Amino acid sequence: MSKQYSKPMESQSAFQVLKDEPFANYLGIKLTSMDEGTATAELFTTENMLNSHGSVHGGVIFSLADFAFAAASNSYGQVAVGVNNSINYFAAGHVNTILIATATEIKRTRKLAWYNIQVHNEETLIASMEAMVYLKNQNFLSE
Repeated sequence: MSKQYSKPMESQSAFQVLKDEPFANYLGIKLTSMDEGTATAELFTTENMLNSHGSVHGGVIFSLADFAFAAASNSYGQVAVGVNNSINYFAAGHVNTILIATATEIKRTRKLAWYNIQVHNEETLIASMEAMVYLKNQNFLSE
């Protein structure tokens, strides 16, 4: 018999797990806040993150948005895996700036949840992502 939709777990415990995500740490992404269904992450851009045109590589911006999405969707302690996303780029990111990604839950059902993720610097919207997760019947935190 499968477990029904799990109750939300304590966000601070999920924060501790997600802030140590290996790929995000490799890129220098920092999880700055998280609550049920929402998360914010930051990245200080460096020279090795630039593309051949001198702006921040789209893959770096995507990774920042994707990490904020992962943190928001897993903030309940229930395993959430991405199944779809789409990103639009509106402006170039520049070196030696802080990019901020904020993910917000739009709707959540028993098996699926949808998110909007905005990436910006201090003054400009850089990109917007729409994403969806599948919610598994398991928790990744110990009870």
